[in-house]
This record gives sequence, structure tokens and C-alpha cells, in this order.
Amino acid sequence: MEPRILIEYQNNIAVVSLNRGDKYNALDMAMFNAISDTITTLKSNRVIRAVILKGNGKGFCAGLDMASVLKNPLNVRDLLKKDDDKISNLAQDVGYLWRSLPVPVIAVTHGNCFGGGMQIALGADFRYTTPDCRFSIMEAKWGLIPDMSLSVTLRELTRIDIAKDLIMTGRIFSANEAYDYGLVTKVCDNPLEEALVFAKSLTARSPDAVMYGKKLLNETWVSDDKLSLNLETFFQKKLLGRWNHLVATSRNFFSNSLSYKKRQHDE
Repeated sequence: MEPRILIEYQNNIAVVSLNRGDKYNALDMAMFNAISDTITTLKSNRVIRAVILKGNGKGFCAGLDMASVLKNPLNVRDLLKKDDDKISNLAQDVGYLWRSLPVPVIAVTHGNCFGGGMQIALGADFRYTTPDCRFSIMEAKWGLIPDMSLSVTLRELTRIDIAKDLIMTGRIFSANEAYDYGLVTKVCDNPLEEALVFAKSLTARSPDAVMYGKKLLNETWVSDDKLSLNLETFFQKKLLGRWNHLVATSRNFFSNSLSYKKRQHDE
């Protein structure tokens, strides 16, 4: 069996590919487990500074491979059971756990991004897409609700009435609509190339500042003011005086000094 996930390292950027292209990267049990294991592997990698998540073949992900998963009744149990010490079950892991990575995650979508595939993409920090990509929160088609962490990720991005519309109807919508709804960061002809450029720009920043910036917003976006302000201070104290803070400060002072000297010379 072909590996469900492929990882290619481009310097300090990990390009993660869903690798079931002949099935439009539909989620079978092997894919669920591979995504969860991949996130665990990436989380322990202290070299990478960004992750790009894409799908091989003609589409990003067509959602759940219903026939394959329901073939064994125990699969549903395995997807939905949750250990007491975990925040999410296996079904939710494939979307939610991208948030646990200490580096930015950029999903690159094309073709179809349906159901579980949509929820995987929503778990990323950014979403770059082709203009012809089609999206759907498709679980209503099967008489179900989305249960792969969308209740956390969707509320941070769009209005509640839009969310209800997309969940209740399960309708297919375009990349431009997704952008208007706040679900897509950028619509572009070559999203992978632009995602790589963006990822490289982020690697120039302090990895600590990027990590805590991500954590701060993920943990406070829909929280109360007290928690938000407390976490601002808590994370800032972890940054101040640390090596990466001192390096960033030194670089900035050096750059400003050169700019000042250049302006004096020009005058």
C-alpha cells in the first residue's frame, strides 16, 4: 500500500502531501491514522519553521471514504472514542491537531475540498487556493453534522449565519465565495508557489514570536477579555530576554542604523 502521507523538506519548510490521489485523497482509516501520526512527527521536529499541507492528484480531499470506513463497524468506534487525557478523538485530530504545531500551517487546496477535507483545511492557519477549487461542508448530505473539529475552527473565521447556511445545506461553493466568507486567505493561480514564498517570509521571523503569536490568537480569539490579556502578558514574559528575542532585536537595530546612515548620506 502506498503511504497515505508524504513529507518533503525544503530547507526548514515541511511540505506535507495527502497521498491517495487515485481516490481524491478521501479519508479512510489509514489516512486518519497517517495524518495524526504525521502531526506528532512534525511536532517533535525542532528544525522546521513552517508546514505546507496539500493534496496529490486532482483534488485536495473529497472527504470521508464512507464505503471504506463503514465496511468495519469498529471503525466508527475507533474514530469517535476519546481517551480521558486527550482533547480530541481521532476524527477530530485530522483537523484540530494542526493547531498544536508550534509553526504556521498553510493549506493549499485545489479541485474539491469537501467534508472532512474542508475541516482539515480549516485547521490550518492559512488557506491558499486555486480559483476553480470547490468547497463544501457536505455532512448534511449524509444526514450528519461536521465532527472533525469544525465547531472550533469555523467560528473563528466567519459569521454564525453563514456557518449555519453551509452546515445545514451542505451546498458546494466557489473559491471566491470561500474568500468572501473568510474561509480562504488567498485565491491565486499558483497557490503552492505563493504559499512557499509566504512560508519563507515567516521563517525570517523569530520562531518563538511566531509560535507564541499563533498560540495567543488560537487561545483567545473567542475567549473573554481577562483570559486574553493575561495570556498576552504570560507569553510576552516567555519571549523577553530569550535568545531569539535578542537576535531579532539586534537585527532590527542594525537595519535601522543602516537606514539612518543612508538617509544622512543622501541628505
